[in-house]
Amino acid sequence: MSTETKKKPSPINVPGPTKHFTREDSQRNWLLIDAAGQTVGRLATEISRLLRGKHKPTYTKHDDAGDFVVVINAKELNFVGNDKVKKKTYYKHTGFWGHLKKRSALELLDMAPELVVENAVWGMMSGGALKNRMMKKLKVYPGAEHPHKAQNPVPHKVETRRTTAKAK
Repeated sequence: MSTETKKKPSPINVPGPTKHFTREDSQRNWLLIDAAGQTVGRLATEISRLLRGKHKPTYTKHDDAGDFVVVINAKELNFVGNDKVKKKTYYKHTGFWGHLKKRSALELLDMAPELVVENAVWGMMSGGALKNRMMKKLKVYPGAEHPHKAQNPVPHKVETRRTTAKAK
């Protein structure tokens, strides 16, 4: 036998146990977001990221690890760009022939501003049964009051406002 020493495997290639996170491993927090003056699309992307749990180290692609999100002041949202508040159209079908209902974003903000946020977040989430489960954790209210004070939601600062340079 030769007296050669065997090479030790490098620490990078050493296989080890992979930690698999489940729903029970993640801790659900309650986050409070003030939507006053926020841009709709930018706010929706941040909310969908929080609902999905991508901001946590325990994020798992196939499981729900996100937080509960409470959005207040939904009636004070902004639409940015080329008169989008009048041009953006929301459709709803009643199920009967010829009963397609159309509403502009301005009308929907007056009637039910929480639907504007819910529709925007709904479009940002990936589909399936997991989407339905995550959307149940979104609570949207048109005013500053909400019934979730017992859960002590932590204010979450969202920077979605566009900064424009003012001409001097």
